[in-house]
Amino acid sequence: MIPSLEDVSRITGLRIYRRAVSGFTYPCYQSLAERLLGLPIGHRSSLVPRVALQESLGLYEAGKNAGESEDEYLERLVRVSQRELASEPGAQADLDLRHFLILFLGRFLFATRGDAVHCRFLPLLEDLGLGLSTPPSLGERGSHTAGPCAHCTPLGFTPRFTQSWGLVVWQPYLGESDEGQPWLVPARPYFGRSVWLHALNLVLPLHLFLCQRSLGLRQSAVEFPTRDRFHRPGWSFQGLHDTTDWRECLKEQIQNWERRGKVVKSTAITDDAYLQAYALKYGGKVYKSARH
Repeated sequence: MIPSLEDVSRITGLRIYRRAVSGFTYPCYQSLAERLLGLPIGHRSSLVPRVALQESLGLYEAGKNAGESEDEYLERLVRVSQRELASEPGAQADLDLRHFLILFLGRFLFATRGDAVHCRFLPLLEDLGLGLSTPPSLGERGSHTAGPCAHCTPLGFTPRFTQSWGLVVWQPYLGESDEGQPWLVPARPYFGRSVWLHALNLVLPLHLFLCQRSLGLRQSAVEFPTRDRFHRPGWSFQGLHDTTDWRECLKEQIQNWERRGKVVKSTAITDDAYLQAYALKYGGKVYKSARH
């Protein structure tokens, strides 16, 4: 089940059109973290110690109290850290702000297992003057987004199950009103197309032809790709050995985005061919044992 760009735009209220936003991916964040955070981290590592971050913000002893909500805890951390952070603009203020933001993003908002804080959001904090007063959209760097509002409800797809196959039947957005979400109109040419996406340290194609059913089309049988043009397994590029500038490496894909992607079409009359091909390919691999 592949989320579409329409899912993103309807649920979050973010615009997903206009100029492509891309940049670098990194094999690790060691040099970037040491330059932007001023904190030593392990060799070829992407993790910064939580204790070092908290100590730099005066938060080492500021643990969560019993019965304290996440919002109350975060508000108290802000009050404590404000006494420690540099108040005048300059290099120290930028350093303090990055310490706080990477702690908030990597520890509170998108926490992972373990005690250390991942630096995957650090490239977004390199230029602190970019988009802080005006939130950027997904589609254009520095542009204003309409933002979530009272009308932005997560419509999503309604799952139903058929008796014969036991599979989810998609209920697409066909016929849904755009009232209260005016940004959907200029974004609609992207919704029914396959495009490339760059998110943090991950670059991958969004193959909507694999889930034509979610676009209100009959699902045709497709060949599931196993290798991309770079001869790497899978559809994504993560943990590359070298720092990669995707604006140079994937000019063709960026031009594809600016052409609003490749339209997804289907000539299938029923879903039967797809379901039979799926069962033939994966039938022996699903539920190999009771434990799974």
